[in-house]
Amino acid sequence: MRRAAMLGLAGLCAACVPSPQADSRNSANPAQDREVVEPIAVEQVLPEPEPEPAGPTTFVYDGELTQGGWIRGQAPAGTRSARLGEQELTLDAKGRFFAAFDRDQGPAIRLVATRADGKTIESPIAVSPRDWNIEHVDLARNISNPSQAFLDRRRPELEAIGTARANETGSEGWRQDFVWPVKGRISGRFGSQRYYRGEAGSYHSGIDIAPGAGVAYVAPADGVVTLAREGFSLEGGLIIMDHGQGLNSAFLHSSRLLVSEGQRVKQGEPLGLVGDTGSARGAHLHWSLKWKDARLDPLLFTGPMD
Repeated sequence: MRRAAMLGLAGLCAACVPSPQADSRNSANPAQDREVVEPIAVEQVLPEPEPEPAGPTTFVYDGELTQGGWIRGQAPAGTRSARLGEQELTLDAKGRFFAAFDRDQGPAIRLVATRADGKTIESPIAVSPRDWNIEHVDLARNISNPSQAFLDRRRPELEAIGTARANETGSEGWRQDFVWPVKGRISGRFGSQRYYRGEAGSYHSGIDIAPGAGVAYVAPADGVVTLAREGFSLEGGLIIMDHGQGLNSAFLHSSRLLVSEGQRVKQGEPLGLVGDTGSARGAHLHWSLKWKDARLDPLLFTGPMD
């Protein structure tokens, strides 16, 4: 019986020895028994770089690069804002702009563009000086104190002029080649100035044309009439037109106005009749041009009169 019992125990122990076909979880090396998973290759898709905006890489322009002159051009592609010196430019949908140089502009100024990516692009401009018609007289400057009645009358006139000049209507007349509003004898040139015993008087801010009283004058370029009033103390019958991009014309001393405020006028259409109203001495048309705060020479827009 003892031998039989031992044989039974041996059989029992033999049953406890794992067979080669036993569950791999009971293996002495679990790492070898794990299921091997092949890695899946994943293709990384990188975002495509944004294409460079179409257009010039720097400022492109032409015009009259002199005191009282102007330029028309296009800003670099991708420009978010641009300026001439410290003056902000107005850009159209294609980045085109108009800018100009005051009568007393210094010899150098810069165009500066800021792109959407923060990069700035600069273009220096050399502005040539002009030989203005300067007259020195050995007389004391006559400065009179205006009456309170005049000041009360003048204040709303100046406010109306300022509002009209600041009114930008979206006109695209600035893109055109300007024509003479009327032809005749030039009786006063832009920029001329007197010095009274060394003291500077104000310079002439426009050009005076004397074709004769009652002659019709026309729009030098497309525009919108932002002011059309009679009876101004100094200007008399006055018309101001917006040509867009901050450029505007003023026509003084009219004997009759042929347009009204808010009217869109095409180049060559009649505006008014030449007169001697306001502070004029003799019948003539005073035509002045401004861009922002800069006063410009109309002769540089039209070329010499035929």
